[in-house]
Amino acid sequence: MQNAGLAVLGLNWRYLAFDVHPDHLRPAIEGAKRMGFIGLNLTVPHKLAALEMVDVLDEAARAFGAVNTIVFETSDNSGRWAPVGGSDSADEMPVRSRGFNTDADAIVDALKEEFELKSLRGATVLLLGAGGAARTAALRLAREGLAAFFLVNRTQGRVAELAAELGKSCPDTRITLGYPSETVDLVINATSLGLKAEDPLPMDPQWLQARRPRFVYDMIYRPMETGLLRSARSAGCRTANGAGMLLHQGTRALELWTRRPAPVHVMRAALEKNLYG
Repeated sequence: MQNAGLAVLGLNWRYLAFDVHPDHLRPAIEGAKRMGFIGLNLTVPHKLAALEMVDVLDEAARAFGAVNTIVFETSDNSGRWAPVGGSDSADEMPVRSRGFNTDADAIVDALKEEFELKSLRGATVLLLGAGGAARTAALRLAREGLAAFFLVNRTQGRVAELAAELGKSCPDTRITLGYPSETVDLVINATSLGLKAEDPLPMDPQWLQARRPRFVYDMIYRPMETGLLRSARSAGCRTANGAGMLLHQGTRALELWTRRPAPVHVMRAALEKNLYG
């Protein structure tokens, strides 16, 4: 996806994958900065740890408590910082790391795109999970002016913490632990259940069949259709997987590195080809 975008933009850059042990994350970030990297993407389990390892945090990364994109910036003679991409003076000037979070906006962009929604204001949402992905999604969706959040998780401690955090950030939204008695507009699976064919559904299948929410979104993008999405589709729900979220967090990262609009259509085609053939 990223290399397809770089080719269209005519940049002599290359996007590469590296396995980095959590114990080595800090020197890996510092090494990339010193070797002249443009930036980095981080995935699990590095997103939380990187909060304490970058030189500067963007407001969204601080608010959502996770870093998934790093931009290396250089300072000019006037003291202004800008991405090293495209800079001719990066070798001579100081360089710092700036942490961003592109996951949060990506979930909102994906939901609106997949389900053809102009707004999420006033929607009711059932969120499955209380881990890092669920927390980021919940805190970002709260900014959209939801009417109600219903939170379901296997362990009550984590979901209670998330409910308390949401209560502070969106006091006008009704926060409830457990399944609603009524139907909801949207169900989001932010758990890992569904990655394997033998996984159970991440939610009560009887509730799904009886309540039939309008939309069901699974953050998992491979397989293309999880057991949850199959069950939701058979119940008459409109469904979508997490490929759109992956696309939008990636295009936003590319725009941060290059300061140019990302070729979304080309990147989408490359992503879908890689994921699904």
